[in-house]
Amino acid sequence: MKRLFVLILAVCASVTALAQIYNVREMVAADMDKAAGCEGPYRYDAAPLTPSPKGYVPFYISHYGRHGSRYAWNDGTYTTIKRVLEAAVKSGSLTEEGKAFHDRYMAFYREPLINTGDLTELGYRQHAAISAAMVAHFPEVFTPQGTFLARSSTSPRAIASMASFCTSLQKSAPKVDISMNSLHTNMIVMNPTEAPDELLQKYRSDFKVPAPDITTMVASRHQDDILDRLFSDRSFLEEIGGRNKFFHELFMLWSGYHNYYNGDLFGNVFTEAELVDFWEAENYRLYLSHSSDRFQMIPLLKDIVECAGRAIAGGGSGADFRFGHDTVLNALIPLLNINGGGFQPDSAADVKYYFQNFNCPKAANLQFVFYKPKKGEGEILFKLLMNESEVTLPQLQAKEGPYYRWADFAAWAEDVIASH
Repeated sequence: MKRLFVLILAVCASVTALAQIYNVREMVAADMDKAAGCEGPYRYDAAPLTPSPKGYVPFYISHYGRHGSRYAWNDGTYTTIKRVLEAAVKSGSLTEEGKAFHDRYMAFYREPLINTGDLTELGYRQHAAISAAMVAHFPEVFTPQGTFLARSSTSPRAIASMASFCTSLQKSAPKVDISMNSLHTNMIVMNPTEAPDELLQKYRSDFKVPAPDITTMVASRHQDDILDRLFSDRSFLEEIGGRNKFFHELFMLWSGYHNYYNGDLFGNVFTEAELVDFWEAENYRLYLSHSSDRFQMIPLLKDIVECAGRAIAGGGSGADFRFGHDTVLNALIPLLNINGGGFQPDSAADVKYYFQNFNCPKAANLQFVFYKPKKGEGEILFKLLMNESEVTLPQLQAKEGPYYRWADFAAWAEDVIASH
């Protein structure tokens, strides 16, 4: 409990500094891929890695990866927009911009609709590239004597992601033998809130909801302007269920369509300033729905600690690979307090400084990389990579650079588990 108290004091002291250092909206405006948030494709922008600590060698990796690029997860994204555009045609309400978008959309939607939820070709390539880079960065881990286990949630896109990752890994390290499974009993680890009822566990949460609701503010600020670009008369919208659902799905489509389509589908439907606002609204919405589940990820935290304990006790090399979903990573990142993201702000406007959904694009991943002394016994060190970039854990005292003592993390995790 003392460690948790120290963590709270340290993070509170850094609130003002973080808000001053990071202008997150400017970051998003400078890279519109980030405006796509969790729906955007993986970004290969990791910085070079810090060399291994002197006298240490990597021997084990504990990984969690989100499935790769997919079509929209819900066919309502495609059918809602289609229904609205067809109603606009019927009522004669399309502007010239609306007619152009209608024509592009009608030529576009059929294949994505049929493939709703499926992993795209880009999704396969993402996981193949991530595993190849892992072997290139940490070849000492991938020995023929090592123990390698890959597990996924029961989702077909997670299973396909696991298969692509492992197939690529075996091309890079052909003597490695990997076991794979996608059992329903995995779900308490791979997607704890969606586990079978017999396995579900509840943990005490101290999550607090910051106000006011940014999503409502953004909608009121921009909906009329965007609707006027598309429709000369909006009355038909009320007859088919209103405009909020349409707007949500329109932004979801914009966020995700580059996972499977290379053309410009939207033209001038949105301005960049509007997209930055919509990003902040969606970021806030996901903070409420995903980050609020941080303590429900304790079964995954337990699995990380227990698997690492077995690997350390075994004295050999190996890896545990896990494949699942954004709902898990967006809760696990604040649970682990990565880069100070465990802080819970009181103001909705401050959420973006501590939670950024663009940290969880398609194929997002966390990698705990473990190191042991080359000779003799000694303390086990690790570093944590998020999307292949080194990150910090402010609740721990680093030994050097991005490297932490595993014993410190295990003790901190024990405190978190006991407290919730």
